[in-house]
Amino acid sequence: MKTVDQIVQLVEQGDVERALALAEQVKQNGNDEERYMLADQLFSWGLLEEAESLVRMLLTRYPDERELQLFLAEIYTEMDKEEEALELLMDIEEDDPYYVRACLLMADLYQMQGLDEVSEQKLLKAYENMPDEPLVQFALAELYFTTGQYQKSLLYYEQVINKTKMLAGTVIAQRIAEAYSLLGEFERSLSYYEEALNERFDVHTLFQYGFTAYQAEAYKTAITKFSELKVLDREYVPLYLFLAKSYEQEGDIQQSYEIAKEGLTIDEWNKELLVYVGKIALKLGKREEALMYIEKALDIDPGYLEALFIQTSLLFHEERYEDVVHVIQQAIDQGEYDPQFEWELAKAKQKLEMYDQALNHYEEAYTFFKDDPNFLYDFGYFLFEEGRRERAKDIFEQLLRIDSTNEEIAHMMLQFE
Repeated sequence: MKTVDQIVQLVEQGDVERALALAEQVKQNGNDEERYMLADQLFSWGLLEEAESLVRMLLTRYPDERELQLFLAEIYTEMDKEEEALELLMDIEEDDPYYVRACLLMADLYQMQGLDEVSEQKLLKAYENMPDEPLVQFALAELYFTTGQYQKSLLYYEQVINKTKMLAGTVIAQRIAEAYSLLGEFERSLSYYEEALNERFDVHTLFQYGFTAYQAEAYKTAITKFSELKVLDREYVPLYLFLAKSYEQEGDIQQSYEIAKEGLTIDEWNKELLVYVGKIALKLGKREEALMYIEKALDIDPGYLEALFIQTSLLFHEERYEDVVHVIQQAIDQGEYDPQFEWELAKAKQKLEMYDQALNHYEEAYTFFKDDPNFLYDFGYFLFEEGRRERAKDIFEQLLRIDSTNEEIAHMMLQFE
């Protein structure tokens, strides 16, 4: 048995002390092949300083050996010695057989430094030298994908998938599916998700497949994929919201309600699910239950605006105007703010006959909602009822410019004439 194999065996058996002693013997008395093999093993274990020491020793004996130079650059990269790594890599000329590998390593280093354009230049140089090399194609595709240039990434992923289905632990079909999905081409991505699942079946890919089907409005397919995922891993919480939404889109409100509630048995603190169950409960006429779920979501996150506005809507329906003011004021006191607060406060204080304060809130809200017909309707009628006829007329005229078919407002304008 080779000495390095003995070292690996000792480590696997838990006898690290003897393994390190044997490693020191290889460093001091072994041949260069053993030293290289040991350095490679130490590097894979994350013992970077020990690996560096061995490779530097070998480089003093073989100063022109580019493979050693690249190996040391990789070690320096892992040690966060980026400048030392770049110095080694930039020393490799374009006519060197190892030049493309050097470009790939430099591209990684530049990307780690946030220099994406420089990284791209290095990869394009590598591609110019070896356009048919899948590793180069993949590196370019990954760079464009991670920088949000999905259309460009597809060009290179398509080249890779023509040669291999998987590279560097990545299923290429999945990357293509994700790129198309991120470009909004949901239907086109579905066939690639199917291919990706055939290549490597995992819950993350299955979820992405279902989610993309949901985005493509292929709700039956989404239901099928999310249901498969639930059988595989019922504790995969994100599936419940979109499975419930898919059933809702298919018109099965009761099933949507049951699925969302099932999700809460897995994660009772999931605020998105709580709000969704509340909204579905409303559709089923379960108002008290809906309010309970919404209030629980707000207990978890008092600044959760969607939940807060559903709560105020329910309070309005119950004519609990003081509670509306209290809830919104409490959110403001806790550092939350949204322009919708002004509109809600205006309506609540109007009902409470706090007209001056209501007017102030309406004026504040006008800055944000001056193009919203619903807001203009509320504001216009408030002004009219308060006797502010000229201002009301201006608001109604603005509303008619947005919605000229509004007969009610057109009739109101006759009163000003």
